[in-house]
Amino acid sequence: MKSIKYYSSLPLLLFFCLSSCWENGPIEPGSNGERSDIFENIPTRVPIAPHQIDEVSGIVESLNLEGYLWTHEDAGDATKLFLVSKDGKQIRGYVPGDITNRDWEDIAIGAGPVEGISYLYLGDIGNNDANPTVTSNFIYRMPELKSIDGSFDPASISKITFRYPDGPRDAETLLFDPVTKDLFVVSKEFNKTNLYRIPYPQSVDGVITAELIGLIPSVLIATGGDIAADGKEIVVKTYAAIYYWRRKEGETIGQTLLQSSLKTLPYELEPQGEAICFDKEMGGYYTLSERRTASQVTLNYYKRK
Repeated sequence: MKSIKYYSSLPLLLFFCLSSCWENGPIEPGSNGERSDIFENIPTRVPIAPHQIDEVSGIVESLNLEGYLWTHEDAGDATKLFLVSKDGKQIRGYVPGDITNRDWEDIAIGAGPVEGISYLYLGDIGNNDANPTVTSNFIYRMPELKSIDGSFDPASISKITFRYPDGPRDAETLLFDPVTKDLFVVSKEFNKTNLYRIPYPQSVDGVITAELIGLIPSVLIATGGDIAADGKEIVVKTYAAIYYWRRKEGETIGQTLLQSSLKTLPYELEPQGEAICFDKEMGGYYTLSERRTASQVTLNYYKRK
């Protein structure tokens, strides 16, 4: 997000979000073989050197490159994707063809149209103030690199163009369902949070009208999210809280997210935290923030207990 100036009541917002956190107590690990939904309260922190990726907006762990995460900015060096090593010591930038960055706000990873290929889904979905002139949004789908010395092939990058059925929206959350390959966009609004679906297979010809699934309760001003690699857990993040859902057997993503979250997960406030993802082994989750006026930010990992 390029600015949060249009949210002038940020302290009130933080109070609201944190208050909602206190309403939900912890859920103890189940006895039915499911993963625990208890995570460490204090994250492992890795320093990120300033002036390299100061405007981070999305993050996801690489499926091909062990020990790396993909991230991107919505300003700054805005035409690159970045690989960040988990120890924070390496940050490498890659230009994904000749695509432009109107407002890249989130990134997802998973399967796609060709079997056996890991794809990145880059969401150019931001629209500050829901500008009425922005009538179309884009999700760029590209095969993930297989080597840190590789480069993106412009011919392999597809552009999924979509519009909302109910007018322009600002959004910073892109979700990929590994079960159905559907894409979901979560709107970023002060008074509600809409969930939209772009079903698989996503056409790259013409403009898709996304399906409005409904309202996500209790979440306001969503800044990022992720679905676990097996599709069973979902997180949606705001500036002040991380909301958590467990998907029941046979449920769609829409059926899950239109229910109240099961709980909020541990989260230590960041300068302007927008990015979140599960790790690919589903052993925990990462968060990363824009630097704003802080001297430095950290890559944070909350391990599952």
